[in-house]
Amino acid sequence: MTIAYGPRVAVANVSLKLAPKEIVAILGPNGAGKSTLLRAFNGGLKHSAGEVLLDDKPLAQYPRRTISRSIAVVAQEGEVRFPVTVLEFVLGGRYACATAGTWGWETDQDLRVAQEVLRETELEDLAGRLMNELSGGERQRAVLARALATEARVLLLDEPTANLDLAHQAAILSLVRRRCDLRGVAAAVVTHDLNLAAEFANHVLLMRDGKSVAFGRPDEVLTPDLLQGVFDLRILVDAHPISGVPRITPVHEMSDKLQFVDGSAATRS
Repeated sequence: MTIAYGPRVAVANVSLKLAPKEIVAILGPNGAGKSTLLRAFNGGLKHSAGEVLLDDKPLAQYPRRTISRSIAVVAQEGEVRFPVTVLEFVLGGRYACATAGTWGWETDQDLRVAQEVLRETELEDLAGRLMNELSGGERQRAVLARALATEARVLLLDEPTANLDLAHQAAILSLVRRRCDLRGVAAAVVTHDLNLAAEFANHVLLMRDGKSVAFGRPDEVLTPDLLQGVFDLRILVDAHPISGVPRITPVHEMSDKLQFVDGSAATRS
């Protein structure tokens, strides 16, 4: 697939297949084309060349409602201006589903699914709170809960752990992992956290300047040479002492010209 904005090519000849029960992590520096690629997967962006297939059929041939039932998107957390409760916001994800009431009213099944995902995302106690009263991390979890409420077969997640603390980062990706394993969901996750990608992803797509640099298992892609070439930073990679997956540590070398002494900067002689 190729995506261009006028003369500027944002994504160039990138191919990716999402399979049931698998998570693909899309990694790369800012401006690599990660979010642009993700937005094209559900028809949110027009592409200049190539096509998106769902069940071997071009996405453009499906009605928009069918796409919404099949593909759920978690965008980067944004401000919610409308005074709706968390439960109402999550129920909004049910309206694309076949079980939604004929007249737009939620059914018992819709409520059951919404309450289940609120429990899974640890938002059950906040169900009656207004979305614009939540913290950034709480809103991000609510956005994920809304996507999960669709019960879609494909999840597209753009920085789903942004604004979350360490415990909730792991919990959210564990939840996505569980959805894939138990319900056959396919997921693509854009993230800047290489260690979370190594822990939870089946495959990794490494991008730079809109191009695919490497694709494969985390241990094949998350290597010092590949990562240094993409991020322009020296990287140490060893094995996580518990899981054995690659553990990535960036090496930030101090300048020879500057050091900090008692909170103030001093130049080395």
